[in-house]
Amino acid sequence: QVQLVESGGGLVQAGGSLRLSCAASGRTFTVYAIGWFRQAPGKEREFVAAINWSGEHTDYADSVKGRFTMSRDNAKNTVYLQMTSLKPEDTAVYYCAAGPKSDMKIPEVKYWGQGTQVTVSS
Repeated sequence: QVQLVESGGGLVQAGGSLRLSCAASGRTFTVYAIGWFRQAPGKEREFVAAINWSGEHTDYADSVKGRFTMSRDNAKNTVYLQMTSLKPEDTAVYYCAAGPKSDMKIPEVKYWGQGTQVTVSS
């Protein structure tokens, strides 16, 4: 069993930066890839980024490549999503997720966090 708790969301102006954290509890955290998904009002939840269990491989959605960076610290059971050059269209609830691989699809997610709101003003 893995429990995921996100933090770091908030309100930021376009062009600004935020760092999201996902803290995990559970002894099996390191076997999972950890991903971030987001859901804007009226839209489906979509993949943002993910990192494999060792931290050596990451995957990003095309919409965030070059702007968002994932990292993980297994000693702290924490994963980070550094978001830069934020745009209003990045506004969404961001969810942390644990799954079998970094090429993560929603049906493959085993655990979800509760979500954290990110709002980017223009």
